[in-house]
Amino acid sequence: MSLQSSKNVLDGGWGWVIVVVCFVAQFLAYGSPQSVGILYPEWLHAFQEGKGMTAWVGSLVSGVGLIASPVCSACVDNFGARPVTIFSGVMVAGGLMLSAFAPNVQFLIFSYGIVVGLGCGLVYAATLTITCQYFDKRRGLALGIVTTGTSVGGFLYATAQNELILLFDLDGCLLIIGALALNLMACAGFMRPLNMPAYYLKQKAALERTEEQLFENPPADDLKTTPGASERTLTVKDLLIIIDAKDITTTNKKGGFMAGSAIVKIIKEKRQAYSKYMHSTADFLHNRNFMALCIAIFLFSLGAFPPVLFMEDVAQSEGLIDEVSIIPLVSIVAVTAGMGKLTLGILADVRWINSLFLYAFTLLGTGVALLLIPISRSYVGLQILSAVVGFFSGNWSLTSYITTKIVGLDKLTQAHGILMFFGGFGIVLGPPVVGCFFDWTQSYDLAFYFSGGSVLLGGVTLFLCALPWWDKKKADIDRFDIQYTSNCDKVASVA
Repeated sequence: MSLQSSKNVLDGGWGWVIVVVCFVAQFLAYGSPQSVGILYPEWLHAFQEGKGMTAWVGSLVSGVGLIASPVCSACVDNFGARPVTIFSGVMVAGGLMLSAFAPNVQFLIFSYGIVVGLGCGLVYAATLTITCQYFDKRRGLALGIVTTGTSVGGFLYATAQNELILLFDLDGCLLIIGALALNLMACAGFMRPLNMPAYYLKQKAALERTEEQLFENPPADDLKTTPGASERTLTVKDLLIIIDAKDITTTNKKGGFMAGSAIVKIIKEKRQAYSKYMHSTADFLHNRNFMALCIAIFLFSLGAFPPVLFMEDVAQSEGLIDEVSIIPLVSIVAVTAGMGKLTLGILADVRWINSLFLYAFTLLGTGVALLLIPISRSYVGLQILSAVVGFFSGNWSLTSYITTKIVGLDKLTQAHGILMFFGGFGIVLGPPVVGCFFDWTQSYDLAFYFSGGSVLLGGVTLFLCALPWWDKKKADIDRFDIQYTSNCDKVASVA
């Protein structure tokens, strides 16, 4: 698609279809993982494992996809959002259905934690990338709507899974949820690419070069047919096969030296591309704001995700409720997170609001709410704190927006993959650490103090690094260096 036509479709038209489809895709993919807190007590009862070991299932399903974000982003760059979403639908549905036949927690860690987690990571990368391509001025609002799909999915799936467990047991629940996830492949059909992926561009360039060679120097000898064969028109695919066969024959005739030099050339090109990728990654990590954002997301994921997994178990362990209520705490977290994503996405588009400071404020609010959870001794108090944590957890809608502001749209995919790697690493570590705290002390108090302290530290770090004082200081240093150099030149000229 040309540059002019790409500008014409931004912020409207088919872009709103992309928003709806991406919303549904995140709803289907993240519905069960976001409400895994409903399944967690069932797995504890079914397999009789420790809370630290069982927590690996919930942590991996949310963390593996984010850790693999650089790989997922590379897949989207090379193959496009549509093929990646189709493949992710197979992974999510297959992982959920396999989990219905899990004989132990170790199998669940693979089927639900790793397979479903990687599928969710592919969906996340594909939906955010194609949404950012279709929107410019309204990007914050579009991303807020898309990422709300995970929250709405968590809210509805929490109640649905609870009812399905009562009706069809845990195995039947996972089979039905897995069947629903197959609709991800239908969502992929609407993801019309705005720009051709790198893989197709390479194939097109290779095809055009081959056609030029054929029309300039057609291989007449190789196109002869055997006597008696019916005449037919050779397609480009046939010509490609003939030329490849001829190249192989020529290489074999010339000997192994030419083949070896071609292999060395390919290796050098791949190494140069890898070196360029690592160099750009190093440039990202040298950016103060980007590095502070990575640290903040790691600490936020480390501390804020465990409450989503353990909140129901906290209420039952403290004797505040006998069983999961009609509207679980996980549902409250999910619906308020959706409200937070929309609200924060709209605020990010306001010109006079600094998105970095806005993100730091959400971390500070989340940390305070987590520190108050051990003090709360009523179910109503837990509901209120769950709502606060959920609302500020909607800051995930700001990550792509802030990353675009820091590194630009051209480098969004790679930078966002690095950012999500830090977030996924924190999510993977958080629940097992909190579960081990409970197994050690038989109480969640110390665990939630650890979680709240981690999130507060991330908010303070990002707030301090985002202060404009650093840029002013750097400008003063650069101006001093320039003045010092000019004085030296003046003294040298006088001498």
